[in-house]
Amino acid sequence: MRSGERDAYAGLVDRHALVALRTAALLGAGADTEDVVQEAFAKAYARLDTYREGSPFRPWLLRIVTNEARNLHRGAGRRRERERLTWARTERLLVEAEPLDSALSAERRAALVSALRELDVRDREVVTCRYLLELDERETAAVLGWPRGTVKSRLSRALRRLETILAATQEGTHA
Repeated sequence: MRSGERDAYAGLVDRHALVALRTAALLGAGADTEDVVQEAFAKAYARLDTYREGSPFRPWLLRIVTNEARNLHRGAGRRRERERLTWARTERLLVEAEPLDSALSAERRAALVSALRELDVRDREVVTCRYLLELDERETAAVLGWPRGTVKSRLSRALRRLETILAATQEGTHA
């Protein structure tokens, strides 16, 4: 693949397109999700020489997707509208996600999406990677560009915050 064989790369794109779209959407790309993913795949192709042979491809690619989603957020002027659209699309993507379909009712899924919205960006990223994208700790660290210890500590804090928000929602109050 390193030689840039287009057919091999097209196979990788096909294999990882859905998770790349879910990642971008869950990290706030909103209406720009497909553009973020397209840009990420283009950058990945252009930077194949930086990919370490033998390393897992998915975390390497998702790190590029994550960085593209972060770049999108740097233009803060449109952020509110983008987040509103993001969460509308995210709910649809969560419905399509097999593990979540069987585990969460529509009401619980809506509560989870609402609670995720209340987390700060970094907490949302780590929860998304570990639980919605089902990446392991090492892959999450690679995608987010953080040390594994940071993934552990931030995930622990994010889950406590998420639990607080969900508990408050069940009580009918706001956290």
